[in-house]
Amino acid sequence: METFLTLLVLLAIYFVIKGCIIVEQQEVVIIQRLGKYKETLSAGLNFIVPFIDSPKNIYKKVTINYRDGNSTSYMQKTNRIDLRETVCDFPRQSVITKDNVSISINAVLYFQIFNPEKSVYGVENLYEAIEKLTQTTLRQLIGKLELQETLTSRDKINTELRETIDSASDKWGVKVNRIELQDITPPADIQAAMDKQMKAEREKRAMIYEAEGEKESSIRIAEGQKEAAIRQAEGEKEAAILKAEGIAQARMVEAEAEKEAINRIIEALSSKGQADKYLIAMKYLETLKEMTTGKDNKVVYLPYEASAIMSSLDGIKEMLAVKKSA
Repeated sequence: METFLTLLVLLAIYFVIKGCIIVEQQEVVIIQRLGKYKETLSAGLNFIVPFIDSPKNIYKKVTINYRDGNSTSYMQKTNRIDLRETVCDFPRQSVITKDNVSISINAVLYFQIFNPEKSVYGVENLYEAIEKLTQTTLRQLIGKLELQETLTSRDKINTELRETIDSASDKWGVKVNRIELQDITPPADIQAAMDKQMKAEREKRAMIYEAEGEKESSIRIAEGQKEAAIRQAEGEKEAAILKAEGIAQARMVEAEAEKEAINRIIEALSSKGQADKYLIAMKYLETLKEMTTGKDNKVVYLPYEASAIMSSLDGIKEMLAVKKSA
């Protein structure tokens, strides 16, 4: 009897252990009853009927990365469905562009399961199906583009690829958040030609920038020289104007002084009627002075009508004598 009770207790404990399932956060477990879908267990402590209810097994891709950069992937059987965003790093594949260039390309896909039932019953192996769908879709998209467009249109390819895969995988209960092309590698000969082309383009741009710099420098130098010449001309102009104004003012002052001196002499001599003789005599003397300022300071000839000069000088002498006696 005691043995039977012990057996019952052990059997009860076994049933409790087998019927107790603990689900972690952001995970679910699909439960089948006699091979048919029954329910989806969420995070926390859950109970099922042993031998009648059982978790549904699925295949999950596991990738191991090594320190040397290599990686190994394999399929692991599990009964837990992860609802977090999952990263799938697909192996590198060879695709052909529209202009018949074979390139090597690989991609990374970020997806998330939003309907666990569809992900289990809608496809046999979800991870393998997504990988194959991504590879075939990528091959089709690259086949529509030429090499140069493929290398410069990564954002466009990523967007079209994500939209296509997201639409196709919706029936599997999967939401594709984004996809990124990691690396696009053309053949070695084409890569070398592209490197030469890029080098030529860089040299061309450098020459253009250098020529533009020299042109700008020449323009600035010419503008500076022009500005300096204009300012120098303006300065010389102002200096000439000031000099001319000074000469004019000096001549005006000299003329005024001479005018004043002549007026005084005329006033002094007008009473004697000798003013005209005085002026004539002064002009003769000035002319004679200019004639005698030669190289050797010698008088070569006397002007015509020298007697008139002498008479004028005599007149000046008489005027001075009269002024002195007065």
